[in-house]
Amino acid sequence: MEGGSNDVACDRPAITVHVKFTGRALPVSLPVDATVADLKFLLQSLTNVLPRGQTLIFKGKILTDKDSLKSMRVTNGSKLMLIASQGVHQGDGPITKDSTSQATNPRRILDANQPYISRTKTVIEKSRSERWKLTGVVALSENNLEAVPEEVWSCGHSIRVLDVSNNLIREVPTKVGYLKSLNKLLLNANNITDESINWEGLSSLKSLTVLSLNQNYLTMLPSAVGTLTSLCQLHIANNKITSLPDEIGLLNQLRILKVANNRLSLIPSSIGSCRSLLEIDLSCNLIKDLPETVGNLHDLKVLILRNNGLKSLPPALFKMCSQLSTLDLHGTQITNDVLRQVEGWEDFDERRRSKHQKQLDFRVGSSGMFDEGADDDRKHI
Repeated sequence: MEGGSNDVACDRPAITVHVKFTGRALPVSLPVDATVADLKFLLQSLTNVLPRGQTLIFKGKILTDKDSLKSMRVTNGSKLMLIASQGVHQGDGPITKDSTSQATNPRRILDANQPYISRTKTVIEKSRSERWKLTGVVALSENNLEAVPEEVWSCGHSIRVLDVSNNLIREVPTKVGYLKSLNKLLLNANNITDESINWEGLSSLKSLTVLSLNQNYLTMLPSAVGTLTSLCQLHIANNKITSLPDEIGLLNQLRILKVANNRLSLIPSSIGSCRSLLEIDLSCNLIKDLPETVGNLHDLKVLILRNNGLKSLPPALFKMCSQLSTLDLHGTQITNDVLRQVEGWEDFDERRRSKHQKQLDFRVGSSGMFDEGADDDRKHI
């Protein structure tokens, strides 16, 4: 029997099974000799999930469409579990227990004596703004958007994550400040310029922990970035940024700073006030010197300086940054001979080798970034 057929005999015996989905137990009545495909057909109208996106599990075993319920020992009163594949749904997505209280209404239990073709579908739609408010997540990457949809701003305090990466967005308006509970703002790979991003609106996001503006057209960061005092990660790689503001030192919760592939020539000494920093990536810039205050970053573990104009490091770097274990100096003018004369080199080298060995032991990687050429004085590190 094919799912969706209307040749069900009225006198065929029936069973009722209970399918658990999104916190609900859906009672479904169908012929005793029905197949899994038949059951999925019936569940579509109750869950909004297309049959091909349904995975049914009974007693720990995944049921296949061709199986008959009888052969799988699914009997009257049996309990099954339904898992919906992401993106394989109709309308506005799967119907959840918050969408309707009618789904478990006894009058909606499908009657085995009624032909499949005439069974009423229960379609309960939820607008995307309602879903955003429910989940707290707005995921709109790769949608060819030229602007953030107005519905986003109306969600206000409900939104925790906004991801509009890989679009054609030109503006971050003042309205971004409406999202007072926002934790993560991902704006990678858009058409954002210095003039089109409203930092007054961003400054009001006191709960923001992750700000990612990679691959845009920024040439600078304003002093307003220093007001984002909850920021833990700042990603601004692949722009055209020429300088960082002194106010970056106000970000005392910052743990990850990635500014690779820009046009930085100087790093402000205030960077030393970002005492929580664990990882800094300044690769592929125009940096000739690092401020001595980098030595104040006692928790720093990773420092990526690849492809810069560096000839030396702050003399206290190895001694003061006692957690540093990854240092990438490839493409700079600093050689191993220079490094071995820096105070604290031996301790750093021991940490580096220990980390490298652990990576080998756990097959995480074949080598640390620093290690290539580390024992050949003729190569730049």
